[in-house]
Amino acid sequence: MNRKKKSPFRIIAILCVVVIVIAIFWYATQGNNANEISLTQIASMIDPNADGNYEDSQIQAMIAQDNVVIVLKKDSSISQKDFEKGKKYDLYATYSSSLDLSEIRELAIKANISFTSKPNSTPIINYIMPFIYVGLILLVGFLVLRMVTRSNNNAISFGKTKNDVVKTSKVRFSDVAGADEEKKELQEIVEFLKDPKKFTELGAKIPKGVLLVGNPGTGKTLLAKAVAGEGGVPFFSITGSDFVEMFVGVGASRVRDLFDKAKRNKPCIVFIDEIDAVGRQRGTGLGSQNDEREQTLNQLLTELDGFENNDGVIVMAATNRADVLDPALLRPGRFDRQIYIHMPDVKGREEIMRVHARNKPLDEDVDFVTLARLTSGFSGADLQNLLNEAAILTARDNRKLIRMVDIQESISKVIMGPQKKSRVVTERDNRITAYHESGHAILGKLLPNMKDAVEEVSIISRGMAAGYTLSRPDTDDNHVTFNYLNSQIQMMMGGRIAEELIFKDISTGASNDIERATEIARKMVTEWGMSSKLGFYNFSSHGEVFIGRNYQSQNNYSEKYAAEIDEEIQKILDTNYNKAKELLSQNLDKLETMAQVLLEKQTIYKDEVDMIIAGNTKEEVYALMAKKEEERKAKDEEAKRKSEELRREQEEKEKQEKLAEQELKKQIENSGLITPEQLDEMLKNNSNKKDNK
Repeated sequence: MNRKKKSPFRIIAILCVVVIVIAIFWYATQGNNANEISLTQIASMIDPNADGNYEDSQIQAMIAQDNVVIVLKKDSSISQKDFEKGKKYDLYATYSSSLDLSEIRELAIKANISFTSKPNSTPIINYIMPFIYVGLILLVGFLVLRMVTRSNNNAISFGKTKNDVVKTSKVRFSDVAGADEEKKELQEIVEFLKDPKKFTELGAKIPKGVLLVGNPGTGKTLLAKAVAGEGGVPFFSITGSDFVEMFVGVGASRVRDLFDKAKRNKPCIVFIDEIDAVGRQRGTGLGSQNDEREQTLNQLLTELDGFENNDGVIVMAATNRADVLDPALLRPGRFDRQIYIHMPDVKGREEIMRVHARNKPLDEDVDFVTLARLTSGFSGADLQNLLNEAAILTARDNRKLIRMVDIQESISKVIMGPQKKSRVVTERDNRITAYHESGHAILGKLLPNMKDAVEEVSIISRGMAAGYTLSRPDTDDNHVTFNYLNSQIQMMMGGRIAEELIFKDISTGASNDIERATEIARKMVTEWGMSSKLGFYNFSSHGEVFIGRNYQSQNNYSEKYAAEIDEEIQKILDTNYNKAKELLSQNLDKLETMAQVLLEKQTIYKDEVDMIIAGNTKEEVYALMAKKEEERKAKDEEAKRKSEELRREQEEKEKQEKLAEQELKKQIENSGLITPEQLDEMLKNNSNKKDNK
């Protein structure tokens, strides 16, 4: 656990206080231990016959230079003025002449009494102690004031916004791919930031707020940075959750502070990510209606379109839950424009992968067109991740170029997780998995309305699945037909049907298939109007948005219709199960061949699947796989050879450059034109320039 390091000032202050306290106690102890002589004691020593029967009120001490004379007050003729002139007086009933200091000192020594020549003089510590006390009080006061100031600063900074300020964003529109229409919408804001007169002369006003709506990973934050980079203005970035704290009023204070900073740096862009954390609809809380989140939202609404002028401050926000935002946020004058960032299509995915592959060495067989088709449904962040995974796989194998097979493996890894080849699987489980996945693959190829090509079939465990059949659509169709949905359900049933036909028994491996098939059938009946009995009618539940608006989903149909819905769902599932079973029963030979190949090779790809469906034997499939393996090994050897040649050429080039540099250095040193130090500096700068290139 990290501990906060104490400041040197605090340590020094504590040490000073300790030293001062020790010094005070030491001096006090020294003073108390000293057996100081009193006037009565001296008088008793001078006049032993008196037996010390003197009182302090009867004794007077007078000091003149180095002489000490003790007199009794009975001698009223003695005055201080006469004494200061140096006169000597007789002590009462003791001696005819006064004692000098040596005699008094001797008497004191004999009595074991400490004695100074001036017993009435004040010790030096008595003069120093007031200053020490004052200094100690000032030091303690300074430490207390410092602590109070720090706590006040913390209390003040608690209401400050935790935003990141990027003075100059390096992102440009060229770094954003697959969002051409979205970039056109935002280009107007860039032009306004660069040349506002172009709009103001026509009486036009730039939108005060732009709301970017889209699924996670579609590039909302990247687009906001690109707008700031193209416009060349400061970029303030903050998330919605940074506003809300447990203390009431902190969120509103941070909103004010954020916009105060923005006004001082305008023109600028304020970007609020995940605005739904603070901008949810008011009046839906379970507790007090005047809670911290609502106060923060009210302050945000005021800053967006209040009495104060915020010209030059453009607010951009991003969310994937626009349905829960407060309507006051979405009205004109606040977030005037809403831009929907869609998932990239096949062309957009190709462009995105080319952008992320700029700094990656790719093999010649990498085909972005094919990869774009294989990655249907991937967002920009997913595509970036899979290329990064492909680079990691390449580095793990000590290769210099990323191959097509590496990217295909990374696609499977992103979708289902890494392979678990080390997992111990029994022969029985392997056989069940092989026939199960073969049933999926064969129906996926034979069903007339299935347009998804089977790309890979494997019995190697990935994630929670014991095996998998990977199929990807050839096109990005937005509309799904009735026949395609039925074929999809039949393909999902292929694994269970294969187990039933081969083993005359069924297993739990089809649980996910059953869940997905039932969900599709339910939507066909309740949402998409694909029931022959219920027809063109919507039975889906409404009101399930977030807790606070409605506590549970509400059905808008009667119990009679609920029973009919269940019947229609069961009818769709039963009909498709019978059709799939009939088709798979007619192709048991293909099922047996594919299962045997899977048990032998564990994984097969599109070419092997097509051969099996075409009726080729498993020996012919093995021959094709062996040929592909030989070609792959030969290609790997060729890539290693080229990589080794490049490494040797680079080493030879560096060696020649070093020799030429040494020869040049020797010639310049012999010429005496510059000093060796200047030459070393020039060579160092030249080397840095090469590294930067």
